Amino acid sequence: MQANSKIAWMFPGQGSQQVGMGKALSETYAVARETFAEADEALGESLSQLCFAGDPATLALTANTQPAILTCSVAALRVLQVQRPDLQPQVCLGHSLGEFSALVAAGALGFADAVRLVRLRGQAMQEAVAPGVGAMAAILRVSADDLEKLCAEASSSSEMVAIANENGGGQLVVAGHQKAVERLCEAVKVAKGRAIALDVSAPFHCSLMQPAADRLAQALGDIEVSPLKVPVIANVDAEPNAAHERVKELLVAQVTGRVRWEASVQKAVAIGVTHGIELGHGKVLAGLCRRIDRSLKVTPLGQPADVQTLEQIFPPA
Repeated sequence: MQANSKIAWMFPGQGSQQVGMGKALSETYAVARETFAEADEALGESLSQLCFAGDPATLALTANTQPAILTCSVAALRVLQVQRPDLQPQVCLGHSLGEFSALVAAGALGFADAVRLVRLRGQAMQEAVAPGVGAMAAILRVSADDLEKLCAEASSSSEMVAIANENGGGQLVVAGHQKAVERLCEAVKVAKGRAIALDVSAPFHCSLMQPAADRLAQALGDIEVSPLKVPVIANVDAEPNAAHERVKELLVAQVTGRVRWEASVQKAVAIGVTHGIELGHGKVLAGLCRRIDRSLKVTPLGQPADVQTLEQIFPPA
């Protein structure tokens, strides 16, 4: 590892789930097994069984997906901390739900608290909008500025659509009322862009999620937030936050706010980060980061073999 390398720990969000995730890591490392056991105890059910060999449709339910992804990420994090305590981060960041994982990594949230919070967050987001009322779509070949204007034109006094995610590499996601999203998608096609309807259970990260934000705020009231050992780049403003007093407000704002992932990655690079370690199942963030800034090298850690790969990239001292 180069002496001037600066590392970010990165944590994926919803969409990276897959049956079997975390299984090999748990079979290989006791600390990963213990992490899944801790999650099972926190929820009073076998989340580990759902992750390792459950029904894909059950795992895909938002209320299950969110604690499952967080648990996989924390299991990978703890493996890294045991195997490579030398690979400390300059900053942590997570995509949407991944911000909770990042806060666990930074020492701000206890793991059991985080698992219960994201279970509630998932339920609240699912229940905030009745089925069929909301929709989301991925938008390509349209700039964020132009898409803002198209969203304003497609919205009405009773139906809204807005940018929900800036994922990077020209990939934007919109969310809102189904009819408004449909109008927006037609306008995008007229503007020579591409619109792809997403198979999601609710319109995340827009104002329709306000009931979920209110429920999360209430649940956070009883949670203790500890001082952060390392800053966490918040989704809503793409700025590193080191103040534990701001954690709750940033998590609540994130439910209805835009996920500024592209700007978050650019901020990490701007403050000197050269390498990212994606902790959890899959390589979604590595793919997004490649499209945002190729100078940032992101290595996944979600499988036992990934530990050996890290040793090749960062030889132990």
